[in-house]
Amino acid sequence: MAAHRIAHVAYTGPSIIKEIFYGMTLGLLAGGVWKTHHWNEQRKTKAFYDLLEKGEISVVVAEE
Repeated sequence: MAAHRIAHVAYTGPSIIKEIFYGMTLGLLAGGVWKTHHWNEQRKTKAFYDLLEKGEISVVVAEE
């Protein structure tokens, strides 16, 4: 007859503080990934224009 003595945890609903914390954490992580991607794209573009300015590459197809 010990079964009726087991305490059950009552569900109190979502915790607003936890939800805000989780949302901010996910937002910061997603923003960091996006910013890193953006920096990589900027670096590639800058390298392309640097090579173009030095004359090492051309955007015009060379005629043979």
